[in-house]
Amino acid sequence: MAKHEFGIMNNKPMNKERFDEYNPNKYNCISVDDDFIESISSELQNVSCYCHTLQNKCDGLAYCGITLIPPESMDSLRNILLLQNNIEYKDLISLVNKAKEENKYIIHFGI
Repeated sequence: MAKHEFGIMNNKPMNKERFDEYNPNKYNCISVDDDFIESISSELQNVSCYCHTLQNKCDGLAYCGITLIPPESMDSLRNILLLQNNIEYKDLISLVNKAKEENKYIIHFGI
């Protein structure tokens, strides 16, 4: 089954830095089955993100690419996940809460 990977970035992305390599181990990523991301993809369009670089603002996740989710989007993301009332999002909600507390970005590696 296809998976999406989410991890907390220790350092804020630099202004023109690009993230093009699949490297979930670097960020201690957790996995979420694609079925659970695909089912909320329309709701995720309300989350402000960046695709591959801070120069490329986007709404929602880069489904097949790399997304940088800024600290200011954590509340929106968490609310979407909580509304699902599904245990499958438990680890991702914990990750979002930690990123919010630490004011850090989340990196997402799509399928």
